[in-house]
Amino acid sequence: MDLGISGRTALVLGGGGGIGGAVAAALAAEGVAVAVADIDHGAAERTVEAVARSGGVGLALGWDLSDLSVIEANAGVIENALGPVDILVNNTGGPPPAPVTGQSAQVWQRYFATMVLPVIAITDQLVPGMRARGWGRVITSTSSGVLSPIPNLGLSNTLRSSLLGWSKTLAREVAADGVTANVIVPGRIGTGRTDFLDRAKAEREAKTVEQVHAESVATIPAGRYGDPGEYAAAVTFLAGVPAAYITGSVLRVDGGLIAGI
Repeated sequence: MDLGISGRTALVLGGGGGIGGAVAAALAAEGVAVAVADIDHGAAERTVEAVARSGGVGLALGWDLSDLSVIEANAGVIENALGPVDILVNNTGGPPPAPVTGQSAQVWQRYFATMVLPVIAITDQLVPGMRARGWGRVITSTSSGVLSPIPNLGLSNTLRSSLLGWSKTLAREVAADGVTANVIVPGRIGTGRTDFLDRAKAEREAKTVEQVHAESVATIPAGRYGDPGEYAAAVTFLAGVPAAYITGSVLRVDGGLIAGI
C-alpha cells in the first residue's frame, strides 16, 4: 500500500528508544524525512545513523522535553534542515513504578512537566502550520494503563490518561483543516522500558525476571510481547493518506491484552 507520505517531514519524540526508534525507521522507509528527538543525543544519533544506512534522511536533536523554552528554536532547526513538520509522533518516557497514593505534589508536577505538558506545548507549536497547509498528523503514544490501569503504575496511569481527553478534543478542533489526531495504546512491547518494569516487578515480588516474563506473557492472548516494528507499522499507517478519515480514535496494539471492550 502506498501511504502517500513520501517527501513529508516527521518529528518523533523519544526517537532514541525502542518504540521511537522503530517509528522513525518505519516512517523513513516510506520516504519521510525524520527529525529524531531524545534527551540522550547519542541515542538520537544512533537512530538517525540507522535511518541513513537504510537510505533515509534524518536529523538528530538532543532535546530535554521538560525545557519548554527550546520548542520554538528546535522547530526552526527542523524546518531549516528538513522542512516544516507534517507528522508529529508524541512519544515520551514513563515514570518509575509507584502507587497512586502518597505521592508528593512535587512528584506529580515533575512527571506532568516531562510527560504531558511538553506534548501539548510542542503540538501547539506545530499544529498551526499543519492547519495552514491543510494537512497534518498528530499521533500520541500512551500506555495500556489508560484503558485498564496497571497496578503499581499509578503515575503513568493517571498522567497518560489526561492525553486521551486532550487528543480527542484536539481532533475535533482541527479535523476540518485536514489534520488528524489519534492515540495509540501499546500493550507489552519488547523494549528496554518493558525490561525495566519486569525487573522492578521481579525485585518487588521476590521472583526471577523469567518468572515475571512468563506470567506476563500468559495474560496476552497472542502469547508473546509485541515487536517495536509492529507498533511502528500502526503509527505509520495512521500517518498515511489512507488514514485521513481516522481521527479522535484510540488504537490498541496489544496482542489482545486489554480485556475491556
